[in-house]
Amino acid sequence: MGDVLLGLATTALGLGVAIALVDGVTAASPLGVVVVALAVAVGDLALRAPLRWFAAVAGAMGALVAGLVVQVAVAWVALAYAPGIALDSAWATAAVLVVTAVVMAAARWVWGANDSDYVIADVLRRARRHARRSGAVPDGTRQAGMLVVQLDGVAEPVLQQAIEAGLAPTIQRWLTDGSHRLEQWWARVPSTTPASQAGLLHGDSTQIPAFRWWDRGLGRLVVTNHPVDAALVETRLTTGKGLLAGGGTAVSTMFSGDASAAYVVMSRTRSRGPDGERAGLGPGPSFLRFFASPFVLARAVSLSLGEMVKELYQARRQRVRDVRPRISRGGWYVVLRGVTNVLMRDLSTSLVAEALMRGDPTIFVDLVDYDEIAHHAGPTRPESMRSLEGLDRVLRTLEAVCAVAPRAYRVVVLSDHGQALGATFEDVEGRSLLDTVRALMAAPAAPGVQSGTGEDWGPLNALLTSAFGGGRTATVVGPDARDAREAAADGEVPEVVVVGSGNLGLVWFPHASHRLALEDLQERWPGLVAGLAAVPTVGVVVADTRDRGLVAIGPRGLVLLEQDGAEPEGEDPLAPYGPRGRADLVRAARLAHSGDLLLVSTVSDRGHVHAFEGQVGSHGGIGGDQNRALLLHPTDWALDDDLREDVGPRRMLVGAEQVHAQLVRWATAAGLRP
Repeated sequence: MGDVLLGLATTALGLGVAIALVDGVTAASPLGVVVVALAVAVGDLALRAPLRWFAAVAGAMGALVAGLVVQVAVAWVALAYAPGIALDSAWATAAVLVVTAVVMAAARWVWGANDSDYVIADVLRRARRHARRSGAVPDGTRQAGMLVVQLDGVAEPVLQQAIEAGLAPTIQRWLTDGSHRLEQWWARVPSTTPASQAGLLHGDSTQIPAFRWWDRGLGRLVVTNHPVDAALVETRLTTGKGLLAGGGTAVSTMFSGDASAAYVVMSRTRSRGPDGERAGLGPGPSFLRFFASPFVLARAVSLSLGEMVKELYQARRQRVRDVRPRISRGGWYVVLRGVTNVLMRDLSTSLVAEALMRGDPTIFVDLVDYDEIAHHAGPTRPESMRSLEGLDRVLRTLEAVCAVAPRAYRVVVLSDHGQALGATFEDVEGRSLLDTVRALMAAPAAPGVQSGTGEDWGPLNALLTSAFGGGRTATVVGPDARDAREAAADGEVPEVVVVGSGNLGLVWFPHASHRLALEDLQERWPGLVAGLAAVPTVGVVVADTRDRGLVAIGPRGLVLLEQDGAEPEGEDPLAPYGPRGRADLVRAARLAHSGDLLLVSTVSDRGHVHAFEGQVGSHGGIGGDQNRALLLHPTDWALDDDLREDVGPRRMLVGAEQVHAQLVRWATAAGLRP
């Protein structure tokens, strides 16, 4: 009753302010406003059952449309027929809904309330009412459950900073109470979301060399955040025994983990379920509470607009203060931040709460708030760190749902990678990596860009030529390359493909049916490899050789990677990349779809890198905090020592596949899978 009265009071307050501000509607007395608030609440209760039936038939988009129509219709009826209320314009109803939502959100902010609770307030009321009627069930008698929350892009050191700064009080309480333990795990190259999430959910990331790549078999780029390509990659990975197999639920992920229920899952967005609804959106009834609850959607949209305004202010503040390094933060990113940091986060919270109340055994959700901001602002900039406050509040909200859920859920919080700060490659070098490669190939496809004289990389090129062949010494274009350019001009395939995933760069020569060896590259473009290695922001170039395996090439030396005991010739190019540099780059270069050349930018003593794409906070390669992912787990769910490896002075899980193995072991021990 207390929850009901509080909800009625806050709704009446919001409606009162809205009616006072919006033209076309007036109130003769406060009693009329209370009647409207009561009518809205009763209308919501009365229409739940038919709306759930409709959403089950019409799917997620049907739930969206029905929810919007019902919210406006209920509010219109209440305003039109409540005593003491005069409604002159039907259009004023929509304005009242929006203003009421804004006022309620502002009131919660002033009061200091958890801004995620409003999304699942109805779910909590239903759960508590059911618990009172049926009697509380002790945790020891409830079936177990596992909730895995991915905080996208949050490095373990960054979370430690947030805890010390008071930005993550929920996590701090868990650690102080001893219920959870915070560990670090190593995100291998490529340290990207698709690779890590494939490893976490399916236990296999070997089909993913970067965020996007050239697939020689398909003859095109594969881009993992395209639904068709995400589905293609999942078919290459899945064995049917993913982390969420056996009744699990995936929410806002790239891959499904073989979940029985998938909501806003990229790999299933294009597929359709038995009822014809797009499977990736998920069953409609789970969306209904978010779309149809009074003021919830309106509040989420209003707060999203507020987030966009905040982004414009924070971006301008960076420019005025001349914060460096920085990138442009305009365009569609402003909208994207508002959608991901409010609307999608609230929707995901609502969907997870519904799954918890259904008692789904294993649930996995990805929250991308921090990652999006950190890419554009920097990993430890104030706006990035403050986004962790919102994520911590989501954890507190989900903790409240777990307390009244039919299962005794254990919460695991992890990230897929971290991020590293640094000026972009293009900002430092004055041209893109693609233009740099073309210039070194002396390709006319890059008009006006001339290759260098070769003075800087002459000694290294001589070393490469003597070690791996290539008889010519001038930077020329071989006849095969001319044929490739003519074919590309005919609209077939490009001569060269260059992609960047953070400070990891990959280069393909698509007209070759197989990966080119270093000797081939030296023969065709003698200055290419040495020229790339000599670029100041490039730290190492990895290529395959015909007889001696992979070789890592730096500006002043090289080392054979697959020959035990091989000593560097000249300076060791892997020295800046730490104890995992060699193993990570060997694995990355041997992935099935890896490029003919693999590049990693330089890493400074402060852990700064140079992204080959337009991001001031980046991940994908190695260096800085981008490989130091986090794993926050229940204390009594210990890490198995046989899954851990020594990484410098620390012993940790290495690779998302090992984290997957640990999660599966925990789930199996809890009786959640065979």
